[in-house]
Amino acid sequence: MKRVSNLAFSAAIVATLSFAGISRADDVTMNWGPELEKTLATYDQGFDVKYLNDYQNQKVTPDAHDANIPRTESGVQNIQAAIEANKPLATRLKSKGIDLKDVVNAQQAADGSITFWLR
Repeated sequence: MKRVSNLAFSAAIVATLSFAGISRADDVTMNWGPELEKTLATYDQGFDVKYLNDYQNQKVTPDAHDANIPRTESGVQNIQAAIEANKPLATRLKSKGIDLKDVVNAQQAADGSITFWLR
């Protein structure tokens, strides 16, 4: 009986530690438009930039290694507006030579970092 209770106690500890390590970025909806826009409006961490070589073609047939599903035109405008509302982030992007009008997508990773996709 003592072994069973020790095993149950150990399983409970492992489960608790597993849930404690889950961050907001692990949420399934983190890259959906409204959630991503909320994140971008206050984002202050590191970011990566990737370029889409053929943006017009990317909208029709995205490559597996490129951004997740391309945003609609209104989705792109919403992402750009969220970045613009976050003055420190907009300034950091501009200081790297990035025109906010070229940002066509953003994708948050599980570690909380964001990749911006440019045309």
